[in-house]
Formats: sequence, C-alpha cells, structure tokens
Amino acid sequence: MHVAIASHYRLPVTGYGGTERVVVALVRGLAALGHRVTLLAAPGTRVREATVLEIELGRLTDPAANLAGLIPRDADILHTHFPVQQRLERPLVQTFHGNMLPGSAVPPNTIFLSHDHARRFGSEVFVHNGLDPADYVFRSEKDEYDLFLGRLHRAKGYRWAIEGAKRSGRRLLVAGAWRPSFRRNIRYVGRVDGRQKADLLANARCLWMPALWDEPFGLTTIEALFSGTPVLGTRRGALPEVITPDVGALCDTLDEMVAAAETIHTRDPNTCRAHAERYFSHLVMAEQYVRMYRGLLSEGTLPRGRPTR
Repeated sequence: MHVAIASHYRLPVTGYGGTERVVVALVRGLAALGHRVTLLAAPGTRVREATVLEIELGRLTDPAANLAGLIPRDADILHTHFPVQQRLERPLVQTFHGNMLPGSAVPPNTIFLSHDHARRFGSEVFVHNGLDPADYVFRSEKDEYDLFLGRLHRAKGYRWAIEGAKRSGRRLLVAGAWRPSFRRNIRYVGRVDGRQKADLLANARCLWMPALWDEPFGLTTIEALFSGTPVLGTRRGALPEVITPDVGALCDTLDEMVAAAETIHTRDPNTCRAHAERYFSHLVMAEQYVRMYRGLLSEGTLPRGRPTR
C-alpha cells in the first residue's frame, strides 16, 4: 500500500513534540511492515523511511490550498495529522490529537487516540499511539528519585507531584518548559530531549502522571513504560487504558497518589517494558492504522478501535 502522510511540522522534532514523535513512529512502522510512505511535511524534514515532499509552512493547513494537488497520484490514501475541512476525492483519514469543545462537529473519517477520547465525541474509532522502543533506554536498576515530565500546566497536575514530594520528602525531578519556585528536595532540570530525557526516564523510580484533565492519550506514560519505569497516574481520559496494576497505579485524589507512591517501585521493570512493547510499539500502531485504511478503502467506513485488554 502507498500511504501519503501529512504533517505541518518539520520532522523529526527537537524538544518534546509528542504529535510529531507519533508521526515519525508511524512512518517507521508502516515502512517496517512493507508499505510505501510519502511524507508531506515542513521544509527541512528528514525521515529516511519515507519519500519526503517538503511543503512550505502554512500551505498544508490553508483551507484555500489545493491539498489534493499535493498528493502523489498513485497514493492509495492520505492520512493527515491536522484537521481537514475541504472535500477531497481521494480517500482520506485524519488523526485528531487534541480535545475539542463539547458539541463541536467532528470532521469526516476522524481517528481518535483512545476509546475514551473517541467516546467523548460520539465515536468508536481510535488507534492508540505508539513509539519505537529503540528510542528509549531500559534500566531495571532505578535511582532514588521520582520524575514529572511534561508541560508545567495546571491541567497536567504537576502541582500534585510537587505536593506529593513535599509530603513524603522524596526527591522529585521536574522536567518542563517553565520554571516555578521549588524547595530543596525538588529539582528543576528544564526542557529535556534526546539522551538526557531517555536517561531521566530510565533511571526514575516512577513517573508521576497526575492529569487533571481528560488526556486524549498521554504519550509520556508509554515513554516511561518503554524505559521500565512504572507510572503513577489519575483515572482521567485514556490513562486507564494504558496503565494496568502491574505497571503502575491509578488514583482519584492526591492522598491516594501519595499512598500509592510508597509501593510503586515494587512493579517489575521488565513487565513495564513488555506491556509497552505488546500494546504501544510503533509496529502495533502501524498495524492498527493499516486496518483503518483497508476498512475505509474496502467498506467505505472506518472500523471500531481495538482496546488493549
């Protein structure tokens, strides 16, 4: 199958860029499964598993642009990672990576990131995100620190992680793009990427994921699991689909999280890695997207998503 994938970012990304990492992982997965991939992306994009067509910034998402004219004539399907409002004669699917306002119209052939994400917008069509395990360092021996990694925004719950560290006295490393004021046992390490990020994840005793909003997926969660690091999360959005009792703990309150943190380290790092490889690798994600493509091409509709368990 020849799949045209469109992203309005330069790939691969520097910095966090969760959506961009998923797009690159999908390209790798499709290529590994034997499919031909053409990648439409911003100038400077270099992804060796695909034929890259560099498209000037803003042109892909411009409603007045002729998107159909940018697609190779022999492509079987176009897969965008941004909303497309214009009608195309070519088969099209589009992955929605965020949250919409309640009652918003869902664009046609939209694929969500989790069962919960789809359900909230009246759909059953989803594919869980996946990443390439080779991008992450696995370590079974952990250091004595907990980790929060993500945007330092109220919805991400970083204040719960900080309060949990204050109550327990446990060392906490906070990685993100904005620096608040911390006390002595809480260390801010700034925005991280590449090997530094991989090492932080691999060495952490656990990852705090105290989401206070409905996460469409929660990519940092599987980054930790690939690293053999258990996850301490809330029961919001997709997190119950990703975190099972043998790889982490789900809580409703800060008090529950502080209590669960006392035993979070008893999870087996090998089980964490195996869980991520079984359900959330780039190959598993690519297989599920191929199922979506074939369903649309043969039946004219997208099939239901498949839950992890």
